[in-house]
Formats: sequence, C-alpha cells, structure tokens
Amino acid sequence: MRKRTYLKLVEYQTGQSKRHLGEVRSIHTEMRAYKHDFHHHLQTLKGQLEAGEVDRALAYIEQLDHQLMNVDTLLKTGNVSLDAILSAKIAQAKAEHIAVEIKACVPDSLTITDVDLSIVVGNLLDNAIEACLGVTDKRFIRIYMSIKGKMLYFSMLNSAGKKKRKNGSLFPSHKDGIHGFGLRRAEAILKEHGGWCKYNSEHGAFTSEFLVPAIE
Repeated sequence: MRKRTYLKLVEYQTGQSKRHLGEVRSIHTEMRAYKHDFHHHLQTLKGQLEAGEVDRALAYIEQLDHQLMNVDTLLKTGNVSLDAILSAKIAQAKAEHIAVEIKACVPDSLTITDVDLSIVVGNLLDNAIEACLGVTDKRFIRIYMSIKGKMLYFSMLNSAGKKKRKNGSLFPSHKDGIHGFGLRRAEAILKEHGGWCKYNSEHGAFTSEFLVPAIE
C-alpha cells in the first residue's frame, strides 16, 4: 500500500513539473514576441506623434500597457526549468508573507533533466515554505545557485521553528501522506545523478544544500 501511494505521488509530481515547464515556455515565447514587435510599436507611435495625433498615440500606449499587464513576469536564472519552478514557488511564498531572496545563475543546458531538477528544487522549496508557516514573524527564504566546475550547487536558508531531530537521515514533516516524502524524493533523484544533499536544523532556521553533476 505504501509503495503504491509512493508511486502515485511520484507520478503526480512528475506531471505537475511537466505542466509548469510547459507554462513557462509559453510565457517565454510570448515575451520574445513582444520584444520582436517593440521596434514596430515605436515606429507607429513616432508616426502618430509627428502627425500631431496625440490622443491616438495615448490610446495606442494604453492598449500596449493593457497587453503587457497580462504577461506574467518570470525570474530569470538562465535556465528555463528553474525559472518555471522558482517563479511558481516564489508566488506561493509571497502569498504567505514570506520574504524571498534568490541569487541564481545557471546555464539552460544541463545533464540533469528539466523534470528531475524541477522536482528536486520544488520539493525543497515546499519544505521551506512549510517551515516558514510555523513561524509568526520574520518569515524568509534565501536561495543561492551556481555552477561550480561541472557541478550544480544549491544552498537554501529558511526560517523555521524549534530545532528538529532527524528521523534516520531526514527530518520529520507535518504534511499528510508519506512521512518526509518530499525530502526523500529529492534525495533519491540527486543520488541517481551521482550527487548528494544534506540538511541541517537549528533553532529558528533550516538549511538545505546539494551538489550534483550537471555539465558534460
């Protein structure tokens, strides 16, 4: 029964990650289209103003502004899959009044798959958001990501409650379902790719860190 539940959760997470990636690629395509058309918009406005058609130019600007407001803004790390999952989780965190700081510079082409990377980072962020919800003030998440040689390095510090004791190699979770599923899933994927992860709990803070081969 537990194995069946685990496999269902794995399938669900994989589907969710693929959906997020599809959404972010669609937004990137839309943004590129606006960038391509920007020159034409300027030429149109210039012509209208030179002809003294100020009201028409203002109406044109209002139309452009309305269109741009409907285009989602994304975090730009250099990696599309990270843009997708980080943007989604940042929005979720901010809705819970969690301050988020991210410094990330990652190439778009990595040996770890987009789906696996999204699942790992998504699970770690879910754990961080859960921990922050147990804090009444000073909720924060700070993330740093970069390439070190041929390895992808990830470090995250988030606010948390009291210091937790490990249950085996992981820490307990308050979520329903399989105990510690998110952290176990992240750990399993990283090991499959020849990487490692470690977690540390202190009073008021929790840290997550991983290193995984990512460059040919």
